Amino acid sequence: MVRARRLVSWSGALALALGLVSVAFWFGARNADANIHLTGERQLQIIALDLEAVLDRFDTLPYSVAHLPMASQLLAAPGHAALQGELNDTLQDLAQQAKVAAIYLMDHKGKTIAASNWDTPQSFLGQNFGFRPYFRDAIHGQPGYFYAIGNTTSIPGYFISQPVYPAGTKRGSVAPIGVIAVKITLASFEQTWRSNEDPIALVDRHGVVFLSNRSDWVYNSLRPLAPLVQSDIEQTQQYMGKQIKPIASLPGAARKGFGAYVGRPVGRLGWQLMLFPSQAKVLRAGILWASITVLLLLVAAAVAAVQYQRRRRLEERSAAQLALKKAADDLEHNIALRTQELQSANTQLAAKYDKLQQTENLLRSTRNEMVQAGKLAMLGQMAAGITHELNQPLTAIRAFADNASTYLSRGQTTQADDNLRHISAASARMGSIVSQLKGFARKSPEAVAVVEVNRAIQDAALLLDSEFARHGVQLQLDLPETFCVLGDTVRIEQVLINLLRNALDAVEQAPEKTVRVVLEADAQQVRIRILDSGMGLPQEVVKHLFEPFFTTKATGHGLGLGLAISSSIVQAMNGHLEARNNPDCGAEFVVYIPRCAQEKLPA
Repeated sequence: MVRARRLVSWSGALALALGLVSVAFWFGARNADANIHLTGERQLQIIALDLEAVLDRFDTLPYSVAHLPMASQLLAAPGHAALQGELNDTLQDLAQQAKVAAIYLMDHKGKTIAASNWDTPQSFLGQNFGFRPYFRDAIHGQPGYFYAIGNTTSIPGYFISQPVYPAGTKRGSVAPIGVIAVKITLASFEQTWRSNEDPIALVDRHGVVFLSNRSDWVYNSLRPLAPLVQSDIEQTQQYMGKQIKPIASLPGAARKGFGAYVGRPVGRLGWQLMLFPSQAKVLRAGILWASITVLLLLVAAAVAAVQYQRRRRLEERSAAQLALKKAADDLEHNIALRTQELQSANTQLAAKYDKLQQTENLLRSTRNEMVQAGKLAMLGQMAAGITHELNQPLTAIRAFADNASTYLSRGQTTQADDNLRHISAASARMGSIVSQLKGFARKSPEAVAVVEVNRAIQDAALLLDSEFARHGVQLQLDLPETFCVLGDTVRIEQVLINLLRNALDAVEQAPEKTVRVVLEADAQQVRIRILDSGMGLPQEVVKHLFEPFFTTKATGHGLGLGLAISSSIVQAMNGHLEARNNPDCGAEFVVYIPRCAQEKLPA
């Protein structure tokens, strides 16, 4: 009877142990799978950012090339050999500088009449690409995007296209007369991905792999393609007649790693970036957890056996007490060691905190130096206009002084007095300009005070008045009443001058050159709206405007720090800076600053 109970007990213990091992295996595998997927998502995020950065970098290139006068001129006179040669050389130079595979111009039927690779054996000249979707999109007035194998070079690439309109016409007002296209190769990504052990694939909207670190997967699909999809691929010659088969139907070695994946959308064409984590890692993690559980169970069994022996052997009680005392001593020693480690960690943490404070002070000082450098850069840009502004009063002073001398020699004191008053007025004008420049150029002490926004706008406009006059731009100030904010007068003027200079640049080529400054306020905040009559802001540019070193100007005309510094200054005053397109025309920048609770300047 006792033997039967003992057998039942052992059987129950064995079943419990097997259950615990199974649960440990399942938990370890599930935890490893979650970690692998999380790691895969992070890898995909980095890869996707790199890929989208490359695609976005060249997004505006065909738009810019489409505005070349030579493009519309050659489309109007396609037989002009000299013009074609000049445009071929221009496109070749642009392609080399931009590091793209090709730039080419097609007429309204899709025939290539100018190309950057005109002097190569695989030249696009004379080739007709009217069957490509990117041509059909652009010839209907929309930008085109497409990935395909080149039917001339057999080299795959990403194509971006833009419509070309007749010279002198507004974009979109008439039908396009041609299409400009840019071809970009993405082969470098495949080389980079080969260093990753797990398969990585870039898949089009139909599920066809066109870029991967597994060459056997390229131009094969995740699943069988529908007949309609196959017909569409054949019609556009996207993959030049490649036989596309499901990856699952490939031989065992070729489809190795295909299975569960982590996906992320990327690009404009419905692409999916996929990472296929290795399931062997999941299996190894499950086995490891099961092995640890077995080990723990063995340890538990050993402990149970020891306890059983202790109960049966009272003579070993003394030895057990000694062992317990030793364990207590070891614990006390370990506690002392841990306490010492905690004290050391606390000291290190305090040192790191002090270093962090020093770094923060250095960053604040660097930011202030950047703001001051921005102000001095603005003064350098305004130097020519201010020199002209000061030269006029100097000339007037010289003339009035000569006249006054003549009148005094004749005894005509009344006329001489009038000339002296004119000299005094001109001197006051020069003093006002110089005083404003000195106030703007001085280094701000970061003191917060009540600032009269109307006065700051007028002072900024005064510094740029000659610039606007010299460029023939009308500056309109709509300042209904006085509003006050808490901030730094000089830094507010710096923000306004930067935004006004950007508006001045924006209307340089506009038929109507107007810049408006509108001051508004509600109970919570003051809004300074700066509107121009220029061409407006492309949507892909708006989201990057306030990033450091981002600029839409030509090389040598700015570092791209003006708007970043301006945004930082406004944020330091608990405000923010926004940019958008005006529904009527041009761009609009809005400065939001919290309104001062006490609407008056200190006495």
